[in-house]
Amino acid sequence: MKLTDFSFNLPKDLISTKPSNPRDASRLLHHVSSNRFEDLQFKNIISLLNKGDVLVVNDTKVVPSEIMGLKANNLGERSKIMFTFIENLKDGIWSCYVKPGKKIQENDVVSIYGVDCRIIKKSERIVLVNFNGKNHEFKKNLEKYGNLMLPPYITSRRKYKKSDEEDYQTVYSKNLGSIAAPTAGLHFTEDLLKEIKSKQVNIKNVTLSVGSGTFSKLENEKVEENLLFKEKCFLSKDTSKFLNSAYKDPKRKIIAVGTTTLRVLETSFINNNSFEPIDTFTDIFIYPGKKIKSIDSLITNFHLPQSSLFILICAFIGRANAVKMYHHAIRKRYRFYSYGDSCFLNNG
Repeated sequence: MKLTDFSFNLPKDLISTKPSNPRDASRLLHHVSSNRFEDLQFKNIISLLNKGDVLVVNDTKVVPSEIMGLKANNLGERSKIMFTFIENLKDGIWSCYVKPGKKIQENDVVSIYGVDCRIIKKSERIVLVNFNGKNHEFKKNLEKYGNLMLPPYITSRRKYKKSDEEDYQTVYSKNLGSIAAPTAGLHFTEDLLKEIKSKQVNIKNVTLSVGSGTFSKLENEKVEENLLFKEKCFLSKDTSKFLNSAYKDPKRKIIAVGTTTLRVLETSFINNNSFEPIDTFTDIFIYPGKKIKSIDSLITNFHLPQSSLFILICAFIGRANAVKMYHHAIRKRYRFYSYGDSCFLNNG
């Protein structure tokens, strides 16, 4: 398979830069079958759920990861460097992205709100920095002065807003650790969740700390040769038992909210066709030819062409169906990407 097989043309004005208000007023495209679609509002999702079904959500919370640093040159002039901190690898060593990358070299020292770090490694995609003994002080500064990392297709068109700090979190977020939101969950409100529970639909949590692996650009034209970065994921013993019980009952559906949730479930489901508790890292990459076994349905937003997420959708419902659905969404002017609308897909 070629990466170009997963391309489509998207009008730029369909890329959403702000969320719906209220959240569940967003639109929901129900993929009923290969040639049948329902255009709904997200709050209508209640009609697609039945008593005993299990809605599985990713309860990760987005942490501030973007912060400005200053690098002094020999003339005493200071250059602004924007850092996006991905992961605290150990002690004071972090992996990050930097912009503009051409302004820094290995062994440069950059000050971030009064805390110095040294560039210890620079590769084409990732930079490693070391805060030495000042890691705790830096983390406090990152929490106090840093911003959430909004996708570039938003920040290239508007400035970061204070409201993003709430809008870019799910209402059930609790486990700190992600640099990007599990965006399918952004459509739920507290009231909608109460309504879902009142229908005796079960809601279970898993955690995947969303890092660069979820949204990184695929580099290799041959799809199967691409690798994703590892991301931390967790599924408890109690949740695995509950899911196994639901999986064995043909009258109950397991519905994943988002591709990150699905990746946790598929990682858990690798052995013996049953869910196992996990507390590990996953780099699972799902593409056509890999059968998705752990779920019956998936709720997800509309994704970038040639991305690992759109390719996952193609694995779930078939490439022809996915392309047809996206063309329908474009004709009907659904809003795309993180703050956009969503779709409800059945395993096909």
